Amino acid sequence: MPNPRNLDPSLLDAVDVFVGLDAEGRSRALAAAHWIKLATGQQVFEQDQEADAFYVLEVGRLKVSQVTAEGQEVTIRYIGPKEMFGCVAVCGGLTYPGTATAVLDSWALGWTRSNIADLAQIYPQIALNAMRTMGGRLKDTHARLREMQTERVERRIAHTVARLVAQAGRRVEGGILIDFPVSRQDIAEMTGTTLHTVSRTLSAWQERGIVELGRQKLTVLDPHGLAIIAEDLPSQQNDA
Repeated sequence: MPNPRNLDPSLLDAVDVFVGLDAEGRSRALAAAHWIKLATGQQVFEQDQEADAFYVLEVGRLKVSQVTAEGQEVTIRYIGPKEMFGCVAVCGGLTYPGTATAVLDSWALGWTRSNIADLAQIYPQIALNAMRTMGGRLKDTHARLREMQTERVERRIAHTVARLVAQAGRRVEGGILIDFPVSRQDIAEMTGTTLHTVSRTLSAWQERGIVELGRQKLTVLDPHGLAIIAEDLPSQQNDA
């Protein structure tokens, strides 16, 4: 990858944390950055590790997970290109609340805590943008918790699959492929249910032509049918 100093400032146009910065500000941000290269399965940082850097993913895909007090690993979210992660380093957090792991070979731009703090002194919008992003993610987490408490499990699984499609869906012949490896265990963790329940539900959907399953692969064949389940709408059948 080229030296960040030599990159076009427009590279950061779509990155939430740098929204509102002019070309000079984005150039300064790039000059303070460094590249990190990640192989599939490699961790960027671990839960409870000192939050000494903040990152923006440029290529690839990451999974953010947490280990509960009972020792269970829970998938929190996936990070795609142009999304930031480790943003607690911008907002004054001392440790990372989760572990970030590459699920595909990836490249990310990183800023040390001191570098991003210096930039935020010059451009306070950076800290405001980071807090806004964290607030949006917290809202998403609350929505998932509300679903776990109030919705039947099939709806929760449908909502999880729909979020993955919205984040990383790629149109292919016959449907929309979630464009990174995702296991049934990952979906179970994100939904708050068991692997057995997710496997049984997805298999039933496959029989109904809603999804197509593969090894760590899921394609939605009938987005409307998935939406009907997610929103608990009555299915429409033509009168014969």
